[in-house]
Amino acid sequence: MQELLHVLASGAAIGCVYACLAVALVLVYKTTGHVNFAQGEMATFSAYVSLALILVGTPVWLAALGGIVFGFVSGVGVERLIMRRLHAAPHLTYLVACVALFIGVNSLSGWLFWHDIQAFPSVFGEGRSALIPFLSAHELGSILTVVTLAATLFAFLRFTSAGLAMRATADNPTSAKLSGIAVDALLTLGWGIAGAVGAIAALLIAPIVFLEPNMMAGVLIYAFAAALVGGLDSIWGAIIGGILVGVIEHLAGAYLVGNDMKLSLALVIIVSVLLLRPQGVLGRKLVIRV
Repeated sequence: MQELLHVLASGAAIGCVYACLAVALVLVYKTTGHVNFAQGEMATFSAYVSLALILVGTPVWLAALGGIVFGFVSGVGVERLIMRRLHAAPHLTYLVACVALFIGVNSLSGWLFWHDIQAFPSVFGEGRSALIPFLSAHELGSILTVVTLAATLFAFLRFTSAGLAMRATADNPTSAKLSGIAVDALLTLGWGIAGAVGAIAALLIAPIVFLEPNMMAGVLIYAFAAALVGGLDSIWGAIIGGILVGVIEHLAGAYLVGNDMKLSLALVIIVSVLLLRPQGVLGRKLVIRV
């Protein structure tokens, strides 16, 4: 029983990391209608910025904050300099741009910071948690971080004028623009928030898998599965989906397929959701009348 509880709790903790990156994917999708496949690479670069700050003597928590701020700024920069020019472009053009961004950021990370695997310290310290013995301090910190993030996003989208305007823009950008909402500025803000949330995901996963340019490749697949499970247009669905995928992955790895086949399970989840319920658990089904 103790082992099962540990597997479930660890799955929920790693699922919180998937949830973070899934939220970043959903934020971009809700505002643009496209999936940013370079989100993981952008997050990895933000983690490298944090590591660079740590190596020059910056406290870990301050370096993590610096990486998050860099994630926000880089998200804003990518939207303003690249993606804004592609708003009216065909979907395939946007997809190619995201793939090119994926390759470019990955190569830049390896060029600037080398391809060596590097240890990354946890903001929450080492060892077991004093509150929940079968969780490490990092795992418990990851769960609390995602709970705080979910509460912050809920408050922002529900109770602030910018959040309400962002929701209106995501639902109907044309009507929002006619209503006087600065749609372009909100699209930029959405990319910035997605960059910051993605950076949080990278900071949470780096102490577990170690930091290297391809660190987020597998995480992106799990996060994409989480976003599909919850619904690509639902932030709360992404959080729920991330935790579900993390728990299912850990249970399957421990009792069903083993650790070597866990990534294949994410692909099975993606295909199953696309076939059985494309809108996800909490997503809205789009009906077009012709």
